[in-house]
Amino acid sequence: MRKIKVLFPEVEAGLGHIMPLRSVYEVFNKKYGDKVDVIKLNYFKNTGYKKLEKFGEMLVNEVKAYSNNHFRGYFATKACEFFGTTLSTVGTMIVKIPGSHIEGIKYMEDINPDVVFSTHWATNYYAENMKNKPFTIMYCPDVIMNKLFMYHADLTLLSMKPGYDIAKRYKKYNDENLRLVPFLIRNEAYDIPTNKLSNRKKLNLPEDKFTITIAEGGYGIGRLKELCEKLTKEHLPLTIIAVCGKNEELKEYLSALEVSKEVTFIPLGFTDKMLEYIASSDLFLGKSGNIISEPTFFGIPSIITGFATTIERNIGNYYINNVRSSIKEFDVDNIIRLIKEFINNPKLLEPYKNNAIAYHSNYGSEYTADLIWEKIVERFPELLKEEVTQ
Repeated sequence: MRKIKVLFPEVEAGLGHIMPLRSVYEVFNKKYGDKVDVIKLNYFKNTGYKKLEKFGEMLVNEVKAYSNNHFRGYFATKACEFFGTTLSTVGTMIVKIPGSHIEGIKYMEDINPDVVFSTHWATNYYAENMKNKPFTIMYCPDVIMNKLFMYHADLTLLSMKPGYDIAKRYKKYNDENLRLVPFLIRNEAYDIPTNKLSNRKKLNLPEDKFTITIAEGGYGIGRLKELCEKLTKEHLPLTIIAVCGKNEELKEYLSALEVSKEVTFIPLGFTDKMLEYIASSDLFLGKSGNIISEPTFFGIPSIITGFATTIERNIGNYYINNVRSSIKEFDVDNIIRLIKEFINNPKLLEPYKNNAIAYHSNYGSEYTADLIWEKIVERFPELLKEEVTQ
């Protein structure tokens, strides 16, 4: 008899959708992979469906466009709120790239999963519209669900209580189909020491300099360039780790900058040591997004340097006003002024650091992995019984 098939489809629309999915996939596969058939794939790559792959490219390009043009980002998210779930879903999934939704559903039917765990609304849409509809679980990595995330799913998960409380106001949500779960931080975060000096030693960073990591999302678009241009000219005992992500052109530009003798400057492309660099830092700088969860996990204060969309604004405000581990400052000169103040008086960062540490228990993927299994047991008892008796 066949095994229950559980699909974890990756969607690149910024890295904030990929990292949570990989996190829960790893835990679920480790705990339950011997009982079910677990599949993880990049949903828009090598599908054999040209329109579907074009839709995936569009998602990436939209994220880049929003980072380059904040008005466009705000307009898109405001329009989504104005038109509501049904019209926004039709406009995004059906109208933008005609025919891609048909191919997306067809590809999902080719895979034929019994359960689909999505961290992006597109794959949830495809699963929901299959002829043989699977059990759908959708995790929203944002603070507040936008209307696209409010498309039907059998179970919707949120990690931030303000968004959970807002969702509970809608009649469509109840204790059975909406759950509050810990934030799905990357599992490797738990393997990294919280001691900054040991991390600096491992990365060959100066141990006695104030250390900052700057990252403007996976595509290096934002205030990263201007911050580095100005900070590298300062005569400060400072280590700057500039993470350009997939923006190789920016990395090459930054690598050619003249740097004052007091500053240690390390421009990086896409790195698998991102969490180690963050954990070695005194301060994190970057535009709002789910990346802010990572310095917060390590007890590192953040300066949020920009909001590209209302989604990012909501995330930023959550860490500024609720967690209180972050500062909002969009002006580069003011950011540099704050850094100087923190170098001269590190105690100014203590309240933000303590608030970040206090939030540490709100992380982890095991609860969600166990919840997925709980729903499988409820939904497919006969198939599981057959698996056990084989």
